[in-house]
Amino acid sequence: MDPMLVFVSCIIGLFVLMMLGVPIAFSLGFVGIIGGLVAFGGNILSKVGWAPFSLLFNLSWTPLPLFVLIGSLIAETTMGKDLFNAASKWLSRIPGGLIASGIIGEGVMAATLGTSAACIMVVGKVAVPEFERYGYNRSLGLGALLAGGVLGPLIPPSATMIIYSCLTNTSLGHLFIAGIMPGILLAAMLVSLAVGICLVRPQLGPPAGGFSWRERFASISRVWPVVVVILSILGSIYLGVATPTESAGVGCVVVFLLGIFLFKLRWDGIRRALIDAATINAMILLILIGASFFTYIVGSTNVAQHAFNFVQSSGISKWMVIIVINIIYLSLGFILDPLTITFLTIPIFYPLIVKLGFDPVWFGIIFVVNTQIGLITPPMAIDLFAVRTVFDIPTGDLIRGVTPFLLWEIVFLAIIIVFPQITLWLPGLMIGK
Repeated sequence: MDPMLVFVSCIIGLFVLMMLGVPIAFSLGFVGIIGGLVAFGGNILSKVGWAPFSLLFNLSWTPLPLFVLIGSLIAETTMGKDLFNAASKWLSRIPGGLIASGIIGEGVMAATLGTSAACIMVVGKVAVPEFERYGYNRSLGLGALLAGGVLGPLIPPSATMIIYSCLTNTSLGHLFIAGIMPGILLAAMLVSLAVGICLVRPQLGPPAGGFSWRERFASISRVWPVVVVILSILGSIYLGVATPTESAGVGCVVVFLLGIFLFKLRWDGIRRALIDAATINAMILLILIGASFFTYIVGSTNVAQHAFNFVQSSGISKWMVIIVINIIYLSLGFILDPLTITFLTIPIFYPLIVKLGFDPVWFGIIFVVNTQIGLITPPMAIDLFAVRTVFDIPTGDLIRGVTPFLLWEIVFLAIIIVFPQITLWLPGLMIGK
């Protein structure tokens, strides 16, 4: 059977099953197995037998469950509350200061949690009551926090980066460090936009009142546990003294001890964290098993080589290819979740961008930003609808609030595409790289 026909059939089959409501793990696995049987015959069943074992016992995946556990443990503490309170005290005199504090809180918590939803919920549950207390516009405040969720997977550790690294054999340590500078830049851009809007229209986010210097400095004393967690994870990777897996283990121990001795974390909280982490990891790994079949079949069709040959023969600029890929990613984000986009596109686009001479670490960061923008862009907008449900805000109001920040994030995406050194400078300085 013609390889391109197999590729097209697999893509169409995947979309059909997903539109019918079949869970993504089963959609990926079923399409992969059927496509393999049609293309390669019964021999493909041998891969069906050994792929789950080889996948789940691959040490490359080890950081994923550990970082998920770190996030679950932190959610049982008051780290997010302490961080927001400290930032709000220092920014209280600025219009939109509470929104800026929430975005900063998301950025710092991103260095411990690794997912957008976790950052939004941990910070949002503390910030939203303060928005209401000081008369902030809920639409703008929640829209800003929703956009700030992009910082979760961008600033390491990041579940999306781990999956990308495993699928492409790109250095996870380099990916983690590469996300730091873009993450700081995005946080600064979102804060500046929020403050700028409130300066023009003070009624949307009035100053929250002044705090004494004593109160401000006292609030910092509650932030140091978050700093310790960040340094234990990212510091050990950057200095070359630990692999991402080892740093995840260290992070788990540090969070566990801080939770017990500082935040009075007890068995009930630990039990909830373990159940939550186990549930999330089981879901992700089940998807990975199904995706392994799908990516194997898609990769076997050599569609990336065909795409590269087309680009060469047509004389299209490689930068035009990058623009087209980003447009495709932004479009897919309207209708698909990040995991589906990852397994659907990485086997196609990653070999192509490598053949075109682009840095895989740089492309990985662009990919992370693209998929996370999709989480706040209707109609799929998983994070948007989660925020709407948890914080009880009309969908229209939330969309109006997030729109200026969403457009600002597309500008940010363009900046890191045009200036790759924003992403690649820090990994180039890594010790023991």
